[in-house]
Amino acid sequence: MTGSRLVATGHYQPAKILTNDELAAMVDTNDEWITKRVGIRTRHVAEPDETVTDLAHHAAAKALTASGLDAADIDLLLIATCTQTERAPNIASRVAARLGVPGAGLMDVGVSCSGFTHALAVADHAIRAGAATNALVVGADKMTAVTDWTDRTTCVLTGDGAGAAVISATPEAEIGPVVWGSAPELGTAVRIEGTPTRFSQDGQTVYRWATTQLPDIARKACERGGVRPEDLAAVVFHQANLRIIEPVAAKLGAVNAIVARDVVESGNTSAASVPLALSKLLERGEVRRGAPMLLFGFGGNLSYAGMIVRCP
Repeated sequence: MTGSRLVATGHYQPAKILTNDELAAMVDTNDEWITKRVGIRTRHVAEPDETVTDLAHHAAAKALTASGLDAADIDLLLIATCTQTERAPNIASRVAARLGVPGAGLMDVGVSCSGFTHALAVADHAIRAGAATNALVVGADKMTAVTDWTDRTTCVLTGDGAGAAVISATPEAEIGPVVWGSAPELGTAVRIEGTPTRFSQDGQTVYRWATTQLPDIARKACERGGVRPEDLAAVVFHQANLRIIEPVAAKLGAVNAIVARDVVESGNTSAASVPLALSKLLERGEVRRGAPMLLFGFGGNLSYAGMIVRCP
């Protein structure tokens, strides 16, 4: 049976970096409070005229170049985002035009923080079904554009960026199967809504849900992927908050895995966070070829999607 494999990744972050000390000059907070509460020290902030399309294009171009494929080889392009202001053409269409991808299936995937892993699963399913051969999957968000900079409980969290992955058909499946789902009765705990559009959340609800429910779900993703938690080489959770990432990883039992902590320098970049952290991890060469990694997105809606992926 045809499966898919991860071929290459790429990432992009805006040049501007906002530190905790700089935030403390804007709102009633300080570095010690932020670091203790969420573990974040810096975040990247896009310029006002830098769009989600720009972020996605930069990361996608890097992943495509690293894959060795041509733009014409891509027959499915998926963009996971929750902060796009451009509705039609969608971001996928705009990125395809910039890259010179001709005639591919094009979709934006709106599942907030778990958008990238949802999109990765959709691409894997399309390849398994014979509907695609090479897919480009991108997570990109400009969270600072929907941030209330007077709200110290949320403005300390957000950052901007994008991450991308190229996956291709292969005889031996190296991605999935996915475990995905949601708790829609709690979905309003994370919101991006209103006029002007603003991000807000009930942090305690998200924290309790994540730390109590997600370890068992992550373990199920390992089981479906045929891997024991202790055999994982890397774990890449949605980079929401170190106070969530670290206890969930510990409860999972991934005792030998590198646990991505990109949130410290990037903040919460929503759909971009998993591919951004993954791309950096692979760029540093910290995971050996073929080693199993758990990619697990969670957050808005309250939704989740996780799967085992073999390192390229």
